Amino acid sequence: MPTILLGTLDTKGVEFQFVRDRLKAQGLDTLVIDSGVTGPPHFTPDVPREKVFAAAGTTLDAVVKANDRGQAVELAAKGAAKLVVELHAQGKVDGILGLGGSAGTTIGTAAMRALPFGVPKLMVSTLASGQVKSFVGVRDIMMMYSVVDISGINRISRTVLTNTANAMAGMVSSFSARAKLGAAQALNDKPLITATMFGVTTPCVEAARTQIETAGYEVLVFHATGTGGMTMESFIADGIIEGVLDITTTELADELVGGILSAGKDRLTAAALRGVPQVISVGALDMVNFGPRDTVPEKFKDRKFYVHNSNVTLMRTTPVENDKLGQEIAQKASASQGPTAILLPLKGVSAIDREGQPFWWPEADRAMFQSIRNWVGPQVKLIELDLHINDAEFARTAAETLLGFLKKK
Repeated sequence: MPTILLGTLDTKGVEFQFVRDRLKAQGLDTLVIDSGVTGPPHFTPDVPREKVFAAAGTTLDAVVKANDRGQAVELAAKGAAKLVVELHAQGKVDGILGLGGSAGTTIGTAAMRALPFGVPKLMVSTLASGQVKSFVGVRDIMMMYSVVDISGINRISRTVLTNTANAMAGMVSSFSARAKLGAAQALNDKPLITATMFGVTTPCVEAARTQIETAGYEVLVFHATGTGGMTMESFIADGIIEGVLDITTTELADELVGGILSAGKDRLTAAALRGVPQVISVGALDMVNFGPRDTVPEKFKDRKFYVHNSNVTLMRTTPVENDKLGQEIAQKASASQGPTAILLPLKGVSAIDREGQPFWWPEADRAMFQSIRNWVGPQVKLIELDLHINDAEFARTAAETLLGFLKKK
């Protein structure tokens, strides 16, 4: 299978040719996709730009006539992603490599994000030393800083691009070897379970994880920091997850109130859409996350806060907010096409939400619990326990409930 080289051969053709030749010198096949617009390609690609824009539902002539650089980049990203997905489905992708500035990085990483976990993805970018979340998303994309602009071969770019080719060759060789062993390895792989955890729900999740692993499953624990929740949802959507232990749904509070750890509006939807068995709880929904205390918006000045450390400030959710969160959880759970349970810890939802702790506010918790009761569908198993979320019995019940679903499946 070839390694995909994706980029603009009009502006970065010399550099792509340099990397391509070094990959070929190591015995690797390559397939070059040209996503350029403005000038002729430096060398003949395997997939011309006309096919990229056709995959995006337009033509190269239309893009050139529009003379809109932003639109051209958007269409190139769309078309490249579609082509790469098709090539992967045909078993023709060993890895993907891109070089570029802002436009090339946008196009290259769009295609990379469309590929599943495990396929080697390497983006050499002038932007790699800055904020790269919008490029990486929740995929395993390696960002390499180009150090100098990607403009010609010099003593700096030669070193960076040689390292690029060597890194890609190493990843692709390992990926190919793993693919050959894939069928045999799959026989030994344990079914995957995902779980969500925060520091304030760690005792619960760790105990439940141990119990589930003892039953023969492999548990992937995601830190509920926004990106963690989004990554978990992407794994579930990819169809590689057998069950979900969603103990810590705190990211919903950040999305609702405006905290910094939101996982977006699609949080708590992938398992429901795919019919994956899930056990949901309300872990850490007593809090909204902000950065240092002086970064908290002024509109919240009269709220209850807990300074977790110098970089993390927690704000207590109110009864009104918890009522809304309860409705959201109940409705998303009720839309599930698979077995689903909601577990309610009636004595507190986090380590700092229990009697004597700073976020203990029974009225706020009760508002959430009652909202869930009001809105949940009859097909969802609602389990109420007169326990704290970090009590051992709560963790045991959560694990046993999920294991029961999995056994029936």
